[in-house]
Amino acid sequence: MKNIKIIETDTSRGLFWAQQSAGEVTAAKEMKQLVIYPDEKETTIRGFGGAFTEAAAHTYMCLPEDKKDNLIEDLYGDSGLRYTMGRIHMNSCDFALGNYTYIEEGDETLDTFDISHDKKEIIPMIEAATKKLGRQPVLMMAPWSPPPFMKTNGEMNHGGKLKSEYKELWAKYYVRFIEEYRSIGIDISFTSIQNEPMATQTWDSCIYTAQDEAEFVADYLGPAMEKAGLLDKMKIFVWDHNKEISYVRLKEILERKGAEKYVSGCAVHWYTGDHFENLHLIKKHFPEKEIFFTEGCVEYSRLSDASDVQNAEMYAHQMIGNLKGGITAIFDWNLIVDFKGGPNHVGNYCDAPIKALESGKDYEKKLSYYYIGHMTRYIKEGANLIWSSNYTDKLDALASLNPDGQRVVVILNKSGEELPVELREGDESTRLTLAPHSIQTVLYE
Repeated sequence: MKNIKIIETDTSRGLFWAQQSAGEVTAAKEMKQLVIYPDEKETTIRGFGGAFTEAAAHTYMCLPEDKKDNLIEDLYGDSGLRYTMGRIHMNSCDFALGNYTYIEEGDETLDTFDISHDKKEIIPMIEAATKKLGRQPVLMMAPWSPPPFMKTNGEMNHGGKLKSEYKELWAKYYVRFIEEYRSIGIDISFTSIQNEPMATQTWDSCIYTAQDEAEFVADYLGPAMEKAGLLDKMKIFVWDHNKEISYVRLKEILERKGAEKYVSGCAVHWYTGDHFENLHLIKKHFPEKEIFFTEGCVEYSRLSDASDVQNAEMYAHQMIGNLKGGITAIFDWNLIVDFKGGPNHVGNYCDAPIKALESGKDYEKKLSYYYIGHMTRYIKEGANLIWSSNYTDKLDALASLNPDGQRVVVILNKSGEELPVELREGDESTRLTLAPHSIQTVLYE
């Protein structure tokens, strides 16, 4: 612990990523300890990002040029969140300006396939992030709904299922989308089969049972991607929904003959609570499969009365719990929303860490943005989660080891009281004080 830096956010004192003086390094004593074990390495962390939804891209494109540059810096730049990943939707989602697909309705040959829609706003935002980052963000895709003619309800919204006679064509649609993006220099590295496959929504949605997902990946999507030579560059994830049944869902899919070959992991959301135990079960029984957190946001329909501090603490609590549960990549939802929490073509408005002002010509960074940054700015690609042991449940704590040997310890104080911590590794320790409702990142070698 020779070189120690402490970065703190405490809104009551006006501190946002403020560097603080470190406590004295001393011989460890028996007191209120957070003990770090850097030799006990767990999962390797891929990185962090957010979603290039049409809503985010449209809001971005409406900003003045200087504000557009500032936004990309705040997301992917060194002075910002230092994101390295991103999520995109194939066809429309709720955070789009309306329902759309890439083909003319009824086209069973995909001859009309055209991604011109995405070239207007979504792709320019991805390209801006690529320029800022110095390389393309690692992208994960997901569909919300097939075209209407492929579905049992004849529309993109309100659930419905994929018709049996269109399963092969729908699998080819994924391949075509990936290939069209690659033709303009954008690689997609991951896909899920369906966003929220058990949710009948008023917006773009499609229902898959576990058996449906297993059949589709084993008999259609996996083989289609294999035939196209994509499997050496692409990985397929299943579920892409809330955590409470993620273990059971993955288990049921992998039990289907042929599915295990094509399924690389399980994607989860946070909308029904913590359920970190399900993540531990996945890692226990399927250690070779990855878990990605692919979506979470502050829903106005559920959390409209929550304060900025509560929202920020929810983000940090979820990120810490998810990473400790074995998640290797975290994607926030919209990278930016407008002042209403959209645009959203069915009025399903949500908050985001960055939100445009009513004028649409500037934006604000919410407290959750700074809490997120306590992890995304300092936990580097290729970092290992390492074990830690904490003296109280009033603090959420996470420890990781960067590839260069730097330790990163994130400590969240959710309580209304000041809490002491003796951060210990081996025989040395340093004393910290966590202000009420604050968060610290400790960096040391």
